[in-house]
Amino acid sequence: MKPALIVHGGAWDIPDGAVQACKSGCERALTAGWRILEAGGSALDAVEVAVVILEDDPVFDAGYGSHLNLDGRVECDAIVMDGSTLRAGAVATLQHVRNPVRLARKVLENCPHMMLVAEGAERFAHEQGIKLCANEELVTDAEREAWSKCKQDKHASVFHRGHEQGTVGAVAMDRNGQLFAATSTGGTCCKLPGRVGDSPLIGCGCYADYEAGGVSCTGYGEAIMKIVMAKTGVDLLRLSRDGNKIVAVSSAHPTAGSEAKTESAMAAARASVTILASRTRATGGLILLDRDGNPSWAFNTPRMSYGYVQRDGTIVTAV
Repeated sequence: MKPALIVHGGAWDIPDGAVQACKSGCERALTAGWRILEAGGSALDAVEVAVVILEDDPVFDAGYGSHLNLDGRVECDAIVMDGSTLRAGAVATLQHVRNPVRLARKVLENCPHMMLVAEGAERFAHEQGIKLCANEELVTDAEREAWSKCKQDKHASVFHRGHEQGTVGAVAMDRNGQLFAATSTGGTCCKLPGRVGDSPLIGCGCYADYEAGGVSCTGYGEAIMKIVMAKTGVDLLRLSRDGNKIVAVSSAHPTAGSEAKTESAMAAARASVTILASRTRATGGLILLDRDGNPSWAFNTPRMSYGYVQRDGTIVTAV
């Protein structure tokens, strides 16, 4: 099969001044992930490497540069899911792990459970050879300043690069048809300590099933959980493959072959976000690959940073 890769850096009101940084971050993630896939490597390795690069980039709300909780500390969540086995590895409320997606993979591969949180997750990280760090090492000056303003004044989005969004994610398919999806986040600024959003929850912030496709979500977590948006997107992909028409698809002109498949994938993405908006009145977005490797995306925020690799190997990024 032809490898495929798509990433996102969050759906939010990205200011003009951050557009290039977001596009550059997505491009670096795609370049690293595609290098693995092009050489015949696994989709799991590709999503991990891509998300690690996004976690290390302070322009995104994941890993280093995450929003601070009400106590002024970083708490991160992440998940990796295998589309073949339907098994996931997820971690939540991490305070001392620089790259949460790496620990999520360890849970996927080496743990009898599918989700670990807080101190137990970090103990497992130590057992798996993942070095813990001080929480302060994950905090940027920009986020500390934003948190300080929120503490002194009314909590407001004007203090932030991306107040509620900035989650990162990736979906990849390798030459063997293996499909993996991953999502990582630092959550929302001034969230209550211990809060867990959609990102590390199977079916909410991430889902993968090689029979249909894989999805990574971003946006207002409590709303995304209500409609189980990642699983909704995959279910819509399955429906489209069975010949059902997805409401969001355009009927302006007939399509056939690969064009029809691409349009169906885009329709599934758009329909998922439409359900989010209509049922919860919330905002967000998602990226997906269908089982043929067709990349699609949708969002109802002012902007979403994302990128994908075209069939000819050309990298496309957008905000």
